[in-house]
Order: sequence, then structure tokens, then C-alpha cells
Amino acid sequence: MKQNVHNIERVLRIIIGIGLLALVFVGPKTMWGLIGIVPIVTGAIGWCPPYAILGISTCKVSDNKPA
Repeated sequence: MKQNVHNIERVLRIIIGIGLLALVFVGPKTMWGLIGIVPIVTGAIGWCPPYAILGISTCKVSDNKPA
């Protein structure tokens, strides 16, 4: 798997995921908060399946190849 999520986006995904996951324990205490696991995992591994399917990448592409 090639990384297709930029580092800043990875941090944001993890923060949002933790916020959603917190809904299970505080606030409305709904199981819908478990959806927060998805952005946590995609942020942790740096790869997003929908991005791969759609051909999207937020990572900077380097044109320089080592000699």
C-alpha cells in the first residue's frame, strides 16, 4: 500500500476519530461514535481506500528520482 494521505491530514483524521469515538463514552453515549475507528485507522496507516479507488492522493509527489 502506497501512502495516499498527507501527514497533516493524518493528524486531523486521528483527532476527528478520537472526537467521534468519545461519543461512545460521553455526551449522547451512542454507538454511532464507533464510526470514529475508521478515521483513526486510516490516519494511523496513512492509506485511505476510497482515495485509492478514486485515484486521489493528498501526498506531495516527488519528481526527483535518486540516481
